[in-house]
Amino acid sequence: MQKYVSKLSEFDTQNAIALLKDKFSSELCDSLDLSRVSAPLFVKKGSGINDDLNGTERPVEFDIRETGEVAEVVHSLAKWKRMALMRYEFPIHTGLYTDMNAIRRDEICDNIHSLYVDQWDWEKVITAEDRTQDYLKSTVRSIYGAILRTASFIKEKYPAVSPELPERIGFVTTYELEEKYPQLTPKERENAVAKELGAVFIMQIGGRLKSGEKHDGRAPDYDDWTLNGDIVVYNRVIDSAFELSSMGIRVDRDSLVKQLKAENAENRLDFEFHRLLMSGALPLTIGGGVGQSRLCMFLLEKAHIGEVQVSIWPEKEILKCKQNGITLL
Repeated sequence: MQKYVSKLSEFDTQNAIALLKDKFSSELCDSLDLSRVSAPLFVKKGSGINDDLNGTERPVEFDIRETGEVAEVVHSLAKWKRMALMRYEFPIHTGLYTDMNAIRRDEICDNIHSLYVDQWDWEKVITAEDRTQDYLKSTVRSIYGAILRTASFIKEKYPAVSPELPERIGFVTTYELEEKYPQLTPKERENAVAKELGAVFIMQIGGRLKSGEKHDGRAPDYDDWTLNGDIVVYNRVIDSAFELSSMGIRVDRDSLVKQLKAENAENRLDFEFHRLLMSGALPLTIGGGVGQSRLCMFLLEKAHIGEVQVSIWPEKEILKCKQNGITLL
């Protein structure tokens, strides 16, 4: 993180964030035929609805005086959204989006990671025939188009900012990346391909590569590891790969059982969400999340996520920002 001067004042930044969020949410809805719904900030502990991310992160939990139950602040809404599509009886090829807010207490804070997470979380009903790489790629292109249109809109409103994005997004699997860059770590591979292509969808995350290692962790019970991925761009301000979205076609019964078995997590089949999925009650879906602060940081060319969101930072991070001319909100 090198010293830099923000291209927007704090006042202009706040106005730009509001415009950007309104514009992108509208573009996302139009691109994917989504309707906005309200979503929970917390769910019951032990329900199986909360996303366990990489399986090691501890959710924030609290007891409820009225009921005696324990609730967990959500990590994401990956499973809840699918249940909501069932409950609200969304037609095929339509879906929902919501503003998801979460607390990730175990996050290591730096210029792109915070304890506070905000996303446009979305989910869409699909058919069995849609569970293909072609359909996944088509959806990625639709989301990337919404990002490009939002970038053009912000550039017009604030000519001082000019984030660089290619007209088309590239596609590569984690297996291809390992083969191409066998001596690099997964993050170094992402940096290399993002710098080469400008924007790329890195596919098939969660399973083990030929080396026996994983590119990155994914919970075994929402994305199908053969039909998922991350939208990653090259962020020239911080000279690094920069993830904007994690998404994928969700597990069906076969892939759920296969992935739970691979992670020795078959006990989850007793949870409500998993029982509904195995019974065929839940619709087949595709879904994901687009980071709100991440997109604002990238399109407004900020060096630190704390310039576009309010959070709590360790003293060493605050000092680093002061030394580099970065003003945290």
